[in-house]
Amino acid sequence: MSVDQPIGIIGAGALGGAIATALLDRGGCAPEALTLVTRSGRADAFADRGCHVTARASGAARDCPTILLCVPPASLSALDLHAPDALVLSVVAGLGLARIQAITGCRAAIRAMSSPAAARGLAYSPFVMGPGATEADRASAAAFFGACGDTDEIADEAQIDFFTALTGPVPGFVAFWAECLTDWATARGIPEDVALKAVRQLFRASGTILAEEAATPAAQVDAMIDYAGTTAAGMEVLRASPVAREAARALDASAARARSISDD
Repeated sequence: MSVDQPIGIIGAGALGGAIATALLDRGGCAPEALTLVTRSGRADAFADRGCHVTARASGAARDCPTILLCVPPASLSALDLHAPDALVLSVVAGLGLARIQAITGCRAAIRAMSSPAAARGLAYSPFVMGPGATEADRASAAAFFGACGDTDEIADEAQIDFFTALTGPVPGFVAFWAECLTDWATARGIPEDVALKAVRQLFRASGTILAEEAATPAAQVDAMIDYAGTTAAGMEVLRASPVAREAARALDASAARARSISDD
């Protein structure tokens, strides 16, 4: 499904560029219907893609019924975007629905979070509808973020901050666990290149299995413990340790930062 109207993306950095790539590669919109707004007025990675690139946000506001706001939170104070007739989608960390509408003057706002994995169609991009958003806007958001990977509409705006911590960064917290495993292997004499190859393949295979099999992560752990093999010994240590509590504390810290970052 495509967004059947011109789209403007304000900010084509790592996240904005990934979402633009997803839209172009997966039929989310036609190249000639996509406008990228960058500070320099250039987007070299899209030079041969057929989309329009400009430094003028006002032009996108005039020409694009749907706009994605994708700038760093630190750039919000300098943002000059008046879009009274547009639906504005935002993946700016910490930027609430009320502020999106106040900053842009848009007719309706939808707040979301995505990740650079969108370029590969692997992002998870939940969104929440703002006041005044219509059923057509809902369909547009589902099509827009569906081009990036999986998406869901959620009812509680506060949960977007949790997803900013949980699924916004990729590989994010998963990279920490990969680092732990790699360090353990190299400390026991396994060459670093071999350890890295093994751990990367482990996470690739594990991600595929967790994504495609019906069993929940908890059920997977229970099954390994019930099997009483070599992995069970390690899982029992982890379940008896404070590691789950510390992981929750780390995620809470990231979510708290997401709530405040756009106010800095």
